[in-house]
Amino acid sequence: MVVAGAVPVLLTMVGSNGTANAEFDRHVPASQPEHGDHVAFVADDTDSAEAAPTMQAEQTKQSPDWPAAQVPNVRPYRGTRIPDDTRSSLQWARPAPKNEYLSPVESLHGPVPVAPVPPIAPPPGMLRFGNVQVEAPDWLPREPAIQLNDAAAMTEADLATFFDSVGMERTRSDRVAGQTVGSAALGAAAGAAVASPFALIGAGVGGALGLLIGVPFAPIGLAAGPIGAAYGAALMAAPLAAIGAGIGAVLGATQALTAPPRALGPDQAATDEPTTD
Repeated sequence: MVVAGAVPVLLTMVGSNGTANAEFDRHVPASQPEHGDHVAFVADDTDSAEAAPTMQAEQTKQSPDWPAAQVPNVRPYRGTRIPDDTRSSLQWARPAPKNEYLSPVESLHGPVPVAPVPPIAPPPGMLRFGNVQVEAPDWLPREPAIQLNDAAAMTEADLATFFDSVGMERTRSDRVAGQTVGSAALGAAAGAAVASPFALIGAGVGGALGLLIGVPFAPIGLAAGPIGAAYGAALMAAPLAAIGAGIGAVLGATQALTAPPRALGPDQAATDEPTTD
């Protein structure tokens, strides 16, 4: 690569050297003009007298200040100011619904177009996965926490939209979507915990293979050790985590669908009948 890159440079130098030797007698001294920071080239007697006025005209057109230019494709982003302690970027999110009422599962039909359900915003300082909420750890940076919350909230909102499209009432679709996502997260965590011994074995084997491959290319090749360890651990833990997430999602959806409905209490205004003496 070094030799291939040097060949054009050498050819350029040889060509410029030949040109300089061919025109060695032609000399153009440079002098600093009286005004401005630009260097003006002043022709001597060997140059034609017509070149000097042309250069002076070009010099007068140049401005010492950098020309202003409008940067293209810049659009200011304006929206709701989300508090710094809330790990979310979804401007159209809604607060968590109340659990005072739960509709029965009835009048279901095939999917039809419905309005998209807005996602649910997480509480301040929390990671929210459906109906599961955990405090955001200090070692987790803010942006990855926002990405986790946004992904979980949008998945939950998409599930709720689908359940709405088949005729499920809003409180029931929120319950099924939230419990499905939350149980899937718990199942994934349980699967990863079960796979942790195998993940350690995979990390050791992957790290050893990475070092074995990367040592001949040291020192850059030594980076293959950590990469191999991470790949080996993920190769062992990811399948069990995915299986756990699937089992948790099925169990959560089944439990939410079979949960008994909760009716609203009687209207207090309707029960307060006027009494007569």
